[in-house]
Amino acid sequence: MRRKSLNSGGEAGENLENSRGVERGELTGTGDGRAQRGRHEFGAREGVRQISLSPDGNSIAIIQPAKERGAALFVVNIATGASKLILTSSGDPDRLSYCRWSTNSRLVCGIYMILPTGTEDLGFTRLVGIDADGKNLKVVSARDSVNAVGFTNYGGSVIDWTGTGSEGTVLMTRVYVPERTTGTHVASTRDGFGVDSVDTVSLKRSTVENPKLGAVEYIADGHGTVRIMGTRTKTSAGYDRDKITYYYRKADSREWLPLSTVTGSGGLESGFNPLAVDRDRNVVFGFDDNGGHVALFSIALDGSLKRERVLAKPGTDIDDLVRIGRQQRVVGASYATERREVEFFDPALKKLSASLSKAIPGLPLVSFLDASADESKLLMFAGSDVDPGRYYLFDKATRNLGELLPVRPQLAGVTLATVKPVTFPAADGTQIPGYLTLPPGSDGKNLPSIVMPHGGPGSRDEWGFDWLSQYFANRGYAVLQPNFRGSTGYGATWFQENGFKSWRTAIGDVNDGGRWLVQQGIANPGRLGIVGWSYGGYAALQSAVLDPNLFKAIVAVAPVTDLETLRTESLNFSNYKIVDAFIGHGPHVRQGSPAQNVDRITAPVLMFHGDRDQNVGIGESRMMASRLKSAGKQVELVEFHDLDHSLEDSSVRAGMLDKMDAFLRTSMRM
Repeated sequence: MRRKSLNSGGEAGENLENSRGVERGELTGTGDGRAQRGRHEFGAREGVRQISLSPDGNSIAIIQPAKERGAALFVVNIATGASKLILTSSGDPDRLSYCRWSTNSRLVCGIYMILPTGTEDLGFTRLVGIDADGKNLKVVSARDSVNAVGFTNYGGSVIDWTGTGSEGTVLMTRVYVPERTTGTHVASTRDGFGVDSVDTVSLKRSTVENPKLGAVEYIADGHGTVRIMGTRTKTSAGYDRDKITYYYRKADSREWLPLSTVTGSGGLESGFNPLAVDRDRNVVFGFDDNGGHVALFSIALDGSLKRERVLAKPGTDIDDLVRIGRQQRVVGASYATERREVEFFDPALKKLSASLSKAIPGLPLVSFLDASADESKLLMFAGSDVDPGRYYLFDKATRNLGELLPVRPQLAGVTLATVKPVTFPAADGTQIPGYLTLPPGSDGKNLPSIVMPHGGPGSRDEWGFDWLSQYFANRGYAVLQPNFRGSTGYGATWFQENGFKSWRTAIGDVNDGGRWLVQQGIANPGRLGIVGWSYGGYAALQSAVLDPNLFKAIVAVAPVTDLETLRTESLNFSNYKIVDAFIGHGPHVRQGSPAQNVDRITAPVLMFHGDRDQNVGIGESRMMASRLKSAGKQVELVEFHDLDHSLEDSSVRAGMLDKMDAFLRTSMRM
């Protein structure tokens, strides 16, 4: 049984016939000159999709957009600036996800594609290797045998870039599929999840960890040794249980010993969740509960299981590790308060980070992305709310900091809006944090305004550049992004039971954000709209179920619209029971489904959805549009062909922004 991740609140959808009011196909611009110019600048995909540094620090590999939805891999010589195009993907269906160096002359790249498999589309991943000059392109993922009893849509991932053999050898996870035994004496019966050692040049491979049924995760130490394994049991029907048991090995042993158990999912996990092994200290780092908030701990792997709390912050979850170099050694951890903060454990990097932050004024969001093998050269990112970000290379030997390229060159010269952390009171008096973006040069009064809830629901907004909110600010709107209860990062109590089970609280906070905008005089009450993507789209639609008269226009991109349909969409996938528990059962399922309460919605609705969405099926938007139309409501659904949840197409995004703006202006009589 295939496994499907619970991401952005939804899975693949059902097929419903188009109803009247559903528009099919690509969009074309309809706005004025300013909108026509702005939509292309803000709708264009980032100029840098991903970037990595070669082991010797002399070259960088850059994935950039190609045409409307494709991607192109360039290798650039840092000293000369010479650039060579070595690989492209069309985006239909092949998509270039990431590329990293296995040697100074060889790269390993992830390919993602959505392919039809009979009754439904499925996402597939594969890894390929390619020389830095564009030659010797080969599939690195293990090939399925013609005698295999099934297929795997997962092509494995690299868990250790140093490997155990010659230069260019990596450790890769692999799903082993048994072969048919009829008529042969050499069929493989190996079945489960294992680890291979793979030479990325010759493609010679050997098994490092024999496949094990129930295994779901392996963690290596950055030096070619697997130290952690996670296993998950299944129900008699083949569905995943919401418990992962982790095991570890001592440095000099092959025996698996118990480490921890993690139960729950979707933001309600408990138990030590291991993330990275430090070979030199012989510990594993991971997250666990610390009085209702997530903290970073280490556990000794010498048999004692000595546990230490490494980092905790009152009122805030520690949610990310900072890792660097080819060994991916842990050098710090990060968390978000009003802004993303990093705390370094490595004294030299802590000092260097402080120094570099001063050298890049106005770009406080600084992070290390990659390093040469000896860590003498560091690849960095720096950005802010009014700067989408820039990539830099720092040479420790020369103390030279050089800018490589901006993330969004198309926005050069465009005045962007500052983002201000704010809080507003919910109906019960709870202070809800969020971010307010006002149009550049505005006095912040009596403006057309938008509440823009984030996706997830297990997510949160952070301070920084956001292309959607910046577009709307550029068009004259005030934008509020609330971190409503149900958001992550603020602890278990804030998360509630999740944004679906606790929808009344979550959506109540979203609506209270709109009321606050009006009370503060920021929003013109007759020109208040709501815009959301994924769970944010669900929140936009459900906001009108809770309060039909608050928002004058609703825009929802790839929204969840019916919780029972969301549950059913996972029925043929291994995590059905996890999704089932996440959604829950009871009156909230119908009450919390916009498609079941269309009679409550009075504001005009505009929806967008890709017909290959693997997170939230397009059937949910089709259902919503059909029911709204049948109830005599104003609705329009725009479908995009061969696009998934993120709508990775610059032309589509630009046209979508233009149509959103025109719809809001018409609906709010601007």
